[in-house]
Amino acid sequence: LLYILGMGVNVVVGTSLFQILFVTMATTMMHALTTRAVDIVLAVMLLIGSVTGAQVGAQFAQKAKPEHLRLILAVIVLLVAMQMALGLGYRPAEIYSVVPL
Repeated sequence: LLYILGMGVNVVVGTSLFQILFVTMATTMMHALTTRAVDIVLAVMLLIGSVTGAQVGAQFAQKAKPEHLRLILAVIVLLVAMQMALGLGYRPAEIYSVVPL
């Protein structure tokens, strides 16, 4: 969106958040209907954190330079990609354990 369509950083951030909202809602609903294992307390906490984070992120995006936002977005995307790539080859001893890699 930034480079091919030439959209502004604020529009790209808003579009990304808008898309994430609907994907998350659909995924949560499918998980709730198929497994009946959705923790409502956790869902509410995540919702509160998401709304708060979106507000803080919007304020930060208003004050930051577009070049810095692009750099931050690129770093985040690369970190997530590396984490996903590591997850393909790494198998924890226990599936439900929470420990740093």
